[in-house]
Formats: sequence, structure tokens, C-alpha cells
Amino acid sequence: MLQQLTINNYALIDNLQIGFDAGLNILTGETGAGKSIILGALSLILGQRAESRYFFNQQKKCVIEGQFKIDGFHLKSFFEDNDLDYEAETVLRREISADGKSRAFVNDTPVNLTTLKALGEKLIEIHSQHATLEINSPQFQLLVVDAVAGHAIELSAYQTKYKAWRKLNAELKQLIEESDKAKADLDYFQFQFDELDAAALAADEQEQLEQELYTLNNADEIKRSLLSANYLLQEGEAAALLQLREAGQQLSALEKFNPQIADLHQRLNSTVIELKDISAEIDHLEQQTHTDPARAEEVNTRLSLIYNLQKKHRVSTNTELLQIQQDLSDKIQNALFSDEAIEKLQKQIAAEQAELLQMATGLSNRRQQAIPAIEKQVLEALAEMGMGNSAMKIELATASAHNSPSGGLGENGLDQVRFLFTANKGHALAEMSKVASGGELSRLMLSIKSLIARYTALPTIIFDEIDTGVSGEVAHKVGQIMEQLSQNMQVISITHLPQIASKGNSHYFVYKDHQADVTYTRLRRLDDGERITEIAKMLSGDKPGESALQNARELLGV
Repeated sequence: MLQQLTINNYALIDNLQIGFDAGLNILTGETGAGKSIILGALSLILGQRAESRYFFNQQKKCVIEGQFKIDGFHLKSFFEDNDLDYEAETVLRREISADGKSRAFVNDTPVNLTTLKALGEKLIEIHSQHATLEINSPQFQLLVVDAVAGHAIELSAYQTKYKAWRKLNAELKQLIEESDKAKADLDYFQFQFDELDAAALAADEQEQLEQELYTLNNADEIKRSLLSANYLLQEGEAAALLQLREAGQQLSALEKFNPQIADLHQRLNSTVIELKDISAEIDHLEQQTHTDPARAEEVNTRLSLIYNLQKKHRVSTNTELLQIQQDLSDKIQNALFSDEAIEKLQKQIAAEQAELLQMATGLSNRRQQAIPAIEKQVLEALAEMGMGNSAMKIELATASAHNSPSGGLGENGLDQVRFLFTANKGHALAEMSKVASGGELSRLMLSIKSLIARYTALPTIIFDEIDTGVSGEVAHKVGQIMEQLSQNMQVISITHLPQIASKGNSHYFVYKDHQADVTYTRLRRLDDGERITEIAKMLSGDKPGESALQNARELLGV
């Protein structure tokens, strides 16, 4: 339930703090005093959009904070799913800066408006005189039936399975489209694959061929340079090896005079051995190097094939061509075997659909069983509020499994619900908005809301002047219904009727405070004496007489 609401810098409110009680909380005040402003501020922490032009002070930010007692309402899973810290006393806060930027928090953790709104819907329901339009909504009517049927767990399980089934259908549709396209393109894919397959490409082939062609094209120069190098090492009159051998002989003669010379001689011998090996390898390379126009043409032809394939497929390496070849192979396989995959998925979907139909049939049966209780209890509540001649019928249309490929399945099962109503004896039943006045719709909605409250665990419901169009004894009965409703949940009612105001456990008076050139919206909680005076004013005007005061005492039971 809502324990405390703090409003800073919103509309006519500079700073306001309201503590609400369990049970029935009443807000009264003159028209325009600011009751709707308080609701507007509350709606901000329930995820509604905000505009900075509604600020009390355009230079300051607006801060709205609500403290809620939420233990016992099974909300831990919501906090876990949204990675929020669960607290038995949870704080929702909204901050809107002067430039219109907004931030939202749950227990000081930043959240987006979608999350804030989703949580707000689980904490508070605001019902205004204009919300009676909701009563004709098929979604709302089905919600009423489901609440009384008491199959929330079964419905949630069905909806989870239905979403998975819809996803499988989407996958099947995509698979069929891809299969059709693949079959249409099969000949083209096969041609491209065969062309690459015939090329018998290797990943590192291009670099090796390019190097080989470069060598073949420069064979004469390479051979000439190798011969020259070998000549300088070993064959010329001043060949390097000859010079080194002579140097070695000189050192050998000196070894006996100095041990270090022996080490140098040994190192020189090692160099001679290394140069001889180099000379041998140069000779071997020279022998292998020769011009080969036929091989050069062969390599050139192979490289041209590779370059053409790369250009055709807009890549620059054989590795990429090989990947394209593999992708083409996969497409061909998919095209050839897609019918098997489609058939397998179709069987899975059919099996899931059969289970869904079974679950949906169970939901339909429970809804059908709940309808008589709804009709009975709503009409009883209406009778208490002076609408004893009303008649109501709830039609449940269940789709046939053979009417559509989906088997008639929808997000909520097989059913469509329609509420038919008349407030007058002998008149035909019709949609509620067509046969009921504003006051009758308000009472009808109150009856339905009070019914839902018996079966659901919504912490708080707010009625914003839902009593419009009623008076006298009917107003008294409306107050009794709200009083009964408040035994199961927190109820906050904004009202102009003394009969309803007198039923409250707590009574708050909203008024305007004019100071100098500034008008403020204020609120104070009335004590017992102030309640008598306020209700007397609601009965007879600003200056109530003794009879009005006595009447107020009687309404309050004091």
C-alpha cells in the first residue's frame, strides 16, 4: 500500500508530504483546490510522461517520491527479473529537471520509465470517472473473468508456451521462405560451387605461385649472379676461400708462440668450412635455376584463374574463396534437405499446438464456470446501490480449433468475452456504454472493481470522483461498497459526496492557500471535529447550521 507521498515543485505544490493509512482514505476539497494535481504527481512515479511547464518553480527540478509497503503481494520475482533490490518498504522516485530531462529510481536504483510503469501497475490502480470506458474493453472484460476464475498460474503457463509456439511459427515461416529462395537459386549456387570446386584451391597456393613465377621470370639474372658469387668464393685467382686458407697456414705456424693464436686459427677454420657449405649451396641453386617458359605459362595461367575467381567474388585471398565455397555447399545442402527440416519443425509445432489447445480448453472451462458467480455478485452489488432492475449477461465465445490454421489460439486462449447489460427491466441487453448513464457506469465499474478485489492482491486502488451522477441513498450504498472494499486493500477516494466521505478511516482536506502574489495547494489531515465541520459543509455550504452539523455527526456515527 501507499504509505507516504512526497511532492516537491509540481503545479501549485511547492512542498507537500502526505501519509496514507490502510483502509479507506478520503480526499475532499473545493473544485480546483488541487486534488487532481496530487493524482497527477502520483502518476509521475507510476511511469506517466512529464512536462516541465507544470513546475511550481521553473528554475528548480520536480521530485516526486512514494513509499510503498509491498510485502505480501508476491512482487519478489518482478524485482529479481529487473535486477532490483527488493525491500518490504519500497521507494519509487521521479526527478524531472527544468529542461525536461527525467530520471526514475526504485530503491535508489535507476530504472527506465517502462520498468517504473510496470511496477506501478502492480502497486496502484487509478480509476477516474472517465475510466468507465475501460469497461467495454474486451481485454478488461477477460481480465475480470480470469480474476474470478482464479487460474493465474495456468494462464501464465499457457501464455509462456504460446509465445514459444508463436516463435516456432515465425521460424517455420522464415525457413520456408529461405527454402523456396534456396531452391530457386539452386542451379546458380551449384554452378558457382562447381566452378570453385573444379579450381581445387589451396589456402596458401597464391603466395607460392606468385613467388615461383617471379623466380621463373628472373631465372637468367639469378643464375648469372649465383655463378658470379661462387666464382668470388672459390674459383677466382683471388677467391675468398684461397685467401682464407693462406691466412690459416700463417696462423698455424704461429700457434706455438701464443695459445690465443690457436683459438683464432680454429675460428678461421670454422669460417672456411661454413663458406665451403655456402659455396656448395650456391652451386646447387645455380644448377636448379633455369628458364622454363612452359612452367611459367602454366603458373601464369593458374594465377589468372585465381585472380579471376577473386575478382568475381570480390575477395582478395584464397581463404575467402574457400569460405565462399563452403557457404555455397551449405546453401546447396539446405536446399536439398530443407524439406526434411521443415517437416520436422512442422511436427514440433503441431505437437506444441495440441498441448496449447488442451491448456486453452482448460482455461475456457474455468472461465465458463466463473461466469455465473460474476453475474450474480455484480448484480447483487448493483442492487445495493439502487440498481435492482439491472440485468447482466456475459457471453463467452470459444473459437473452434478447425476455424483457422492457428486452431483459434490467441494470447489468452480460445475465448472472446463480451459483457452485455441493461439498467432497466424489460430492455434488451447491449454493450454497457450504449445502455448506461455516467452514474450507472460508475456504479457498475465499482461493482466490478470490488469483485476483482476479492480475488486479486492489488495493494491500492484510487477512485477519482467515481461517484459522479449519484446522490442520496445511492451515494450511501456506494460508500458502503468502498468501505467493504477497503477491508481487503487500501482505497483512496476523491469525492464530493458527504455520504462517501463519512465512511473513511482517514480524511484529508485539500485547499488553496493564497499568500501575497502566490497560490499554493495545501493538504491537511482532519481530526474528528474538523471532519464534522467539513462534512457539514459538503451537506449545506460554507456556513453549515446546527442541523447540518448534526447530520454530519450522524453520518460519522459520533
